[in-house]
Amino acid sequence: MSRKGLSPARLEAFSDGVIAVIITIMVLELKVPGPDGLAGLLVVLPTIFLYLLTFVQIGIYWVNHHYLVDEVETVSHGILWSNLVFLFCLSLFPFATDWIGVKGLSSFTTALYATVSIFPGLGYMALWIQVRSQSAAPAHASWGKQIASISLYLAAIPAAYYRPAASLALIGIVAVLWLLPPKAQVPPEGT
Repeated sequence: MSRKGLSPARLEAFSDGVIAVIITIMVLELKVPGPDGLAGLLVVLPTIFLYLLTFVQIGIYWVNHHYLVDEVETVSHGILWSNLVFLFCLSLFPFATDWIGVKGLSSFTTALYATVSIFPGLGYMALWIQVRSQSAAPAHASWGKQIASISLYLAAIPAAYYRPAASLALIGIVAVLWLLPPKAQVPPEGT
């Protein structure tokens, strides 16, 4: 009796659940500021901006994870483990975001955030490699886009010591790069 591979739908559903929990944890970390009114809002504005940036990054990974899972024909052992590594790396975002929320925007906290931003990119790349090695479907993302993203995250680390805002801008550029939808794939003839 031969056993079929695991369903991509189960992988996708599990990943959706984990990503939903990550986003929920981030929301729970937002705290109401001490002073009332505009003064209180100004105090938490950097934290809200960082929360927004993190939410967008996680959302981009969620969207691209769906594109990637659509390329999966059968879920292998390697895909399962690389998906778990990717999800673990993604789960570090609330920690780094909260660290800045508690300690404030500094060179160190921004460099930590940039470093944490690298990990899901590497995890996604590992998952992408696993899927690409087993799928004949056209890829939704290119090597170039992934390498450019990792390079910008790496550049954001030393940039944090020069100017934290420049570091966050580099991370924001990665987000803009991935916000653009993938090029439409041309279906093979006869389909």
